[in-house]
Amino acid sequence: MAALPLVRVALLVAFSVFLTLVLGFGLPSVLNIFARYCGFPEASVTESIVLLYALFVLYVAMPRLPRGTVTVEGKAVLITGCDTGFGLALAKHFHKLGFTVFAGCLFKDGEGAKELESLHSEKLKVLQLDVCSEEQVSEALQVLTANLDEPEKGLWAVVNNAGISTFGEVEFTTMDTYKQVSEVNLWGTIRVTKAFLPLIRRAKGRVVNIASMYGRMGNTLRSPYCVSKYGVEAFSDCLRYEMKAWGVKVSIIEPGNFIVATGILTRDIVTTTAEKLWKEAPPGLQEDYGKAHFEQYMALMRSYCNSGQREIEPVLDDISDAITSKCPYTRYNPMEPHWWIRMQIMTHLPAAISDRLYF
Repeated sequence: MAALPLVRVALLVAFSVFLTLVLGFGLPSVLNIFARYCGFPEASVTESIVLLYALFVLYVAMPRLPRGTVTVEGKAVLITGCDTGFGLALAKHFHKLGFTVFAGCLFKDGEGAKELESLHSEKLKVLQLDVCSEEQVSEALQVLTANLDEPEKGLWAVVNNAGISTFGEVEFTTMDTYKQVSEVNLWGTIRVTKAFLPLIRRAKGRVVNIASMYGRMGNTLRSPYCVSKYGVEAFSDCLRYEMKAWGVKVSIIEPGNFIVATGILTRDIVTTTAEKLWKEAPPGLQEDYGKAHFEQYMALMRSYCNSGQREIEPVLDDISDAITSKCPYTRYNPMEPHWWIRMQIMTHLPAAISDRLYF
């Protein structure tokens, strides 16, 4: 994993050089003409461009700088979605760091919950927590509060990790699917945050919401997931503005492709989902799109099953920084360099350019 930051730096520098060549010849000339028309010195425009662009390159290419670390002793964190994937790894990771961990699991008798309980630690407590259930969220709050060593000091952090994913073109996706995905990914995040926010405010702690690179850019076949994660981004931004007065830091984690590392998408899942999508599609829709078109997209989804990063350490490291750093970042982007570059292009350049490049 140590080589990944070096690869990212190399690609970012190469990308920056490319942009410099593209913009360096035309933009200064245009700005100099504009400056001459306004009566400003020509040289100041070019120098300003060079300075600003140099700062941009330093910002995106430099490794993370140390910003001080909070004391772990006496602090507790709540993590949702600890049955598998990121959540299960996070619960073990923060327990190892010395936090008191409350691990919310959808299935308290499932394999993930049993693995955590097998640690037999007083500083790791498994909670029954379906983020879609008001009742279970309320009960989890009561259990957590009763088990805090010093309830008056509050809860240091909540990590809204619970989430689900699916795929399918818009016309093949039912409204129930849209509602189901958002119920977990978006409304579940909001529901848990609202319930535990008084404890977080008391501690002047942290809210860490797991969004996605698809919370910043869309893609074909992923509209239910993108809609929910865009919502998480917007909610997190609004919450950050409001919590500033309380000393609470809100961070967003935007993971890239970790399909292999988490097992969130397998060939069996693709096959089952594809059969359901086609079977439930109206005959007219099947005729319009055709089986060949449908199978082409399903083959694309199957090709993703063995893609992405194979280790989840980049995500764990970023979430750890968001919770333990004295000055956490607003957004973290644990993703491969080509996804990071794509996200920058799609969020900063005109849509006509990004559409031509990627679709």
